[in-house]
Amino acid sequence: MKDIYYNAVIYVKKGMYVSAIGVENGRIGAVGDRADMKAWEEEGPAVWHDLEGRFVVPGFVDSHMHLLEYGYSLATVDLASATWSMADVLDRVSGYMADHGESWIVGRGWNHDYFQDEKRFPNRYDLDRVTKGRPAILYRACGHVACVNSAALALAGITGDSPQPEGGCFDTDENGEPTGVLREYGINMVSRIIPPPGKEEIKGYILTAMEKLNANGITSVQSDDLEAFSGVSYEEVINAYRELESQGLMTVKVYEQCLLSGMDTLRDFVSRGYRTGAGSRFFTIGPLKVFTDGSLGARTALLSRPYADDAENPDNCGISIYSQEELDEKICFAAEHGLQVAVHAIGDRAMDMTVRAFEKAGTGKEGNRLRHGIVHCQITTKELLKKFQELDLHAYVQSIFLDYDNHIVEDRLGKERAGETYQFKTLLDMGVEVSNGSDAPVENPDVLAGIQCAVTRTTLDGSKAFLPDQALSVEEALETYLSLGARASFEENEKGMLLPGMTADFTVLAEDLRYCRPERIKDVEVCRTFVDGICVFNGVGGLKRR
Repeated sequence: MKDIYYNAVIYVKKGMYVSAIGVENGRIGAVGDRADMKAWEEEGPAVWHDLEGRFVVPGFVDSHMHLLEYGYSLATVDLASATWSMADVLDRVSGYMADHGESWIVGRGWNHDYFQDEKRFPNRYDLDRVTKGRPAILYRACGHVACVNSAALALAGITGDSPQPEGGCFDTDENGEPTGVLREYGINMVSRIIPPPGKEEIKGYILTAMEKLNANGITSVQSDDLEAFSGVSYEEVINAYRELESQGLMTVKVYEQCLLSGMDTLRDFVSRGYRTGAGSRFFTIGPLKVFTDGSLGARTALLSRPYADDAENPDNCGISIYSQEELDEKICFAAEHGLQVAVHAIGDRAMDMTVRAFEKAGTGKEGNRLRHGIVHCQITTKELLKKFQELDLHAYVQSIFLDYDNHIVEDRLGKERAGETYQFKTLLDMGVEVSNGSDAPVENPDVLAGIQCAVTRTTLDGSKAFLPDQALSVEEALETYLSLGARASFEENEKGMLLPGMTADFTVLAEDLRYCRPERIKDVEVCRTFVDGICVFNGVGGLKRR
């Protein structure tokens, strides 16, 4: 059966709009106006759906997130909505404990920069006041810092005599005793002893996350999941996705950004035949994911010069997860074995190390056929921007970060250094491919909020602007969530546009974003979301059909 959607403003691709599309067998069969649809219908009967003047776009592509962790976070203590004070965080933990048995207390979302009472990280002593001896770990919103209580430290065997881990650390006080603050791979010292979820729980987290993504108009993601849980192998995560697909339960298409921290694990992965592009319509192996540093908010992003606002540690330049030699080895091995590489690098020094590794792997000599890229790419310099262009690197940005980072970037770096950062418009104008995402659960997977930040360059409440000359047009911002996202996964002929023959993944919005006041974009309603022509989210009830 054919379906025709008409009486709409339909964004087929940048600069091309029609009023109707035809869908057959999960693909776009025709585009045009009602007359075109009537001619197409002569080839076989169709059901007509009146979209009542709504705005239709290709299904949104979130080019970097953590789908499994996002689903898991929805089952833990929600601290993102209680981050206005230390007291709020502790109250939320107390409330959670009353309803959730005797197991580990896990939460995520606190941000000390928003605290109105004490602007510092929570520590073991804060948590001990409310956790009553139950082990607890609370992740900062960015996921690059966590605080744990004394019970968790004891279970992990962390004392003042414990050696510091590679690629991270645990903080100590003036007496050399652990404070309960863990940074980067220091977090693993505790997370590895938390009982891992079983396969059915993992599948449940994936399903919960996909439901939320569909409600935000998202039909495809590029997601880092393989090391979401200590004690769960990458094969177990892959098999959970495959089972959901075989059961017909996948409503989001996943291009897996494969985090494989150890070289032995990476070699094993390659020996099993995994390569970029292997997989199916709903689950495909994507790039090797590599972390090189932390986050700006936690002051663990790796900078070339010290943070301007870290009075306690005036020499702090962040944390380097790998040495240059280790990073070179990882990226060169991946490229030699046909794996695309996507590197988390926020600080300028981290990006410089990454560029050096890509150059050593041969990127730029014969183009960038594997479409390697850098995830986040926030603290850029003019020299780094040129390297993006010279090496044809893909830039995976998160414009939604401006909602928080606008408040801190000049403090963290100083005004002069900050002036060369978050250069989304400049990158696009230089011909660099720039895709957009949420990094959920770091931020909510709210595409429209991300578009608003990209267009206004302000916080969502409009209170703080940053480098307004880097603002994108609505069409440019849309493209970062559409065709440019598809480019990152080699799927530009499959998704990101609504041309005949392409997959019928599309999202129905209540208003045309081009004519909506920029500060209202985040408030536009997602009405329906379709994957392969099937409605997977319906926020407004049935539309008219005849």
